[in-house]
Amino acid sequence: MNDLFAEDKAFAPLADRMRPLTLDDVVGQQHLLGPGKPLRQAIEAGKLHSMIFWGPPGTGKTTLARLIAQYSDARFLTLSAVLAGVKDIRDSIELARQTQGLTVLFIDEVHRFNKAQQDAFLPHVEDGTILFVGATTENPSFELNNALLSRSRTYVLKSIAADDIARVIERALADREHGLGELGLEIDADALALLAQAADGDARRALTYLEIASDLVDGGRIDAALIGELATQGPRRFDKGGDLFYEQISALHKSVRGSDPDAALYWLCRMLDGGCDPIYVARRVVRMAVEDIGIADPRGLELALSGWQTYERLGSPEGELAIAQAVVYLACAAKSNAIYRAYDAAMQDARESGSLEVPMHLRNAPTRLMREQGHGEGYRYAHDEAEAFAAGETYFPEGLENRRYYHPVERGLEIRIGEKLARLRQINRETKS
Repeated sequence: MNDLFAEDKAFAPLADRMRPLTLDDVVGQQHLLGPGKPLRQAIEAGKLHSMIFWGPPGTGKTTLARLIAQYSDARFLTLSAVLAGVKDIRDSIELARQTQGLTVLFIDEVHRFNKAQQDAFLPHVEDGTILFVGATTENPSFELNNALLSRSRTYVLKSIAADDIARVIERALADREHGLGELGLEIDADALALLAQAADGDARRALTYLEIASDLVDGGRIDAALIGELATQGPRRFDKGGDLFYEQISALHKSVRGSDPDAALYWLCRMLDGGCDPIYVARRVVRMAVEDIGIADPRGLELALSGWQTYERLGSPEGELAIAQAVVYLACAAKSNAIYRAYDAAMQDARESGSLEVPMHLRNAPTRLMREQGHGEGYRYAHDEAEAFAAGETYFPEGLENRRYYHPVERGLEIRIGEKLARLRQINRETKS
């Protein structure tokens, strides 16, 4: 098996040296590689197809591509879309043509290739010159050509559980050939648990921290204090615009809508801890106040705007605390999407009903000519009427009379609003009868 960019393993990082050599060595991904699962069956039977591996960093995408080549006795060529260009693609295809048997062409970070570069693979996938395997941390539905997706099967890789990460660490400490076994290092149970947790589902990160710890350890025993210095401040996964970003803001919004202040706080902190711009969060919190609380509790919007303004004036950490205060208040507040639904319904009528004329009695009449034409004639000034309400009056254009968009919910302030509107509508009916 040949590698276009083969490296001297003696100088390779621990994470690379410890790559699994068989499917049974792979930790995690049992939904793909467990007994009887389609991907495992395809690899073991040699009935392979082009595929896309989509998942977080350090979950085994490159390892699986290498194992596919190994199990099928294929040539393994790899390109990084971060560094490669059209010439590199052509050179790889030419190498594949010169190879007897199957060639697996692995493209790391395939989403970094533009549409034209992705299209360059299509004829060679079609004619069997290469078995295409792409790896991406981004949603293939958004980042890859439909033509490439239709010729490949997408497999979703999951973050590796902490228990499985711990097994990877223990294996590396014991392995004398590829790992750190020759050093005779030991790791305390609490240090192992801390390191497995700090890896955040990323086996490569765990092995990187372990390798650094092996260089710094004094006395041959890795303790929690050393791991704490190395790992506890490591960044959590957050991609500032990718799927994780939108998944987390969705979770925050839905936690607020679902009246769970604790979950809302958790997702807020996950986003801030991951590096999300607090101004973005503050803007979305204002959206939550308008969309999900509305005038069931108008103070929600005021508090959301105050949180945004506080952050702009004071920065961190006081501003972030003000945003958190707004999030908790909104989660606890009475909920109503009545305004949101009313706006959508009114906008649909506005778009579909054409340019209906404003009724004459509602038109302004600043000039004598306009008054002579009847502008404003018959308008009733509500403040001059009983209860400041012009009973029986209509304010819609002809053809849209009696539309109702706003339906107050029976929660919060909207209970009283609903009662008032019902009473005024009853007065209207009695006036017109």
